Amino acid sequence: MTGDRRRFLRTTAFAGGGLAAGVAGLNWLSPRIWPELIDSDSNHSQWATSRPARRPALARDLEADVAIVGAGFTGLSAAHYIRNREPSKRVVVLEARGCGNGASGRNGGMVLSMTADRFMQFGPEPALDKRIYELTVENIQRLSSLSHETGIDCELETNGALQVFNSPADLEAGRAYVDRARSLGMPVELWDEQKTAAALGTSLYQGAFFDPSCGQVHPMKLVQVLLAAAEQSGAEIYEATPVASVEEGNPLRLHTAGGPVVKARSLVLATNAYSSRLGYFRNAIVPVFNYVGMTAPLSESLLAEVGWRSRLPFSDSRTLVTYLGLTRDNRIHIGGGRADYAFGDGVRPQVDAEAVRPELLSELGRIFPRLAGAGVALETVWGGVVDCSLDFSPSVGCLRDNVYYGIGYSGHGVNLSSLFGRIIADLVAGQGRQWEGLPFVNRSLPYVPNEPFRWLGVRTAMEITRLTDPKTP
Repeated sequence: MTGDRRRFLRTTAFAGGGLAAGVAGLNWLSPRIWPELIDSDSNHSQWATSRPARRPALARDLEADVAIVGAGFTGLSAAHYIRNREPSKRVVVLEARGCGNGASGRNGGMVLSMTADRFMQFGPEPALDKRIYELTVENIQRLSSLSHETGIDCELETNGALQVFNSPADLEAGRAYVDRARSLGMPVELWDEQKTAAALGTSLYQGAFFDPSCGQVHPMKLVQVLLAAAEQSGAEIYEATPVASVEEGNPLRLHTAGGPVVKARSLVLATNAYSSRLGYFRNAIVPVFNYVGMTAPLSESLLAEVGWRSRLPFSDSRTLVTYLGLTRDNRIHIGGGRADYAFGDGVRPQVDAEAVRPELLSELGRIFPRLAGAGVALETVWGGVVDCSLDFSPSVGCLRDNVYYGIGYSGHGVNLSSLFGRIIADLVAGQGRQWEGLPFVNRSLPYVPNEPFRWLGVRTAMEITRLTDPKTP
């Protein structure tokens, strides 16, 4: 993470938290004045055309050892690993809409190492950063193995990924990081301007950070892999079954919007940006809207003219990051840049994704002028919320004696969520000692104030960032 991103978070915390401290009474009353609605938005992404066949809704009361709310990467991987670890346990997954409907099935497809708060940023214990790097790289290999075991090709490519540098200062920061990382045995590289241009077909950038262990995936096909793994392990999946409320106790009681009640000894919250709808993590997570656009398949001749020879996915070093990828059928997708927040933690955007189409298309043409010259358009544009913490740090652990969670991925969830599914399985089994010492296990996330302070803080930080982010010529 660059210094610019840390400044963004400090701005958010200062603008929102400082005001909330000054008007503590309103901050306390806010949830009563502006109550949240139990709701979920639909997945309209290009990836959604590969969504799995629908599973039935829950039609009767049942009892389970573990109930998991949410059938995205976190929930499905947790179901798989819990059943693998303890085959005698009954595990049920309750999904409000369809598997992968949320961020898991509509993201930018980059499979990254590290956590967002430690990406290209060393903490006080470099050996710990190396441990996290090796752990996240090993998890990418596990995803590849799961794809082979289930027989589902999720288009996982692990040829590496790039972060390109928009300014000389970012390049120098990248150089310092790579020197230190390589001294610890991490196989990362610093690419100069010429090598970066030759790999990507654009001369906009000062250079790049290359991680050979990363890659890209078809998100919804990865959902298919994790769903198949969960069901093959013996987990039960129920779609179109929104959980309306959770009554804690032993057992817990999950009341669904359709009527059936699930009694469970343990609960796994795999709800990410939607968690506050069930009364959890309201003051720890900010659901931020992100937008992605995708072209129709490009001809081989046009793609050759563009010059993206490496086919490596890449993101830039700005605070409001832009990221790009290239699918197997030669579609280019571009996401990021603009980010939005809806007052009251709303999951329905106040800005229609279609309104962002010109911005994404303009940025695509700026990066690859040949596409603009050829009149290439974005065939599909979509948006949705991701779960961000104030310091970009994630957390996985036990919230109560029998309530477990994984949350706060802040853009690194494609890989990290399935790792957290493994950790949750061990915690549920009471065998979590191997994860001790990792900074994200049972981590308390920074406090996020209630409305209107949350909105003021996030909007202020975003506006300042738009004005100060480096502009690539």
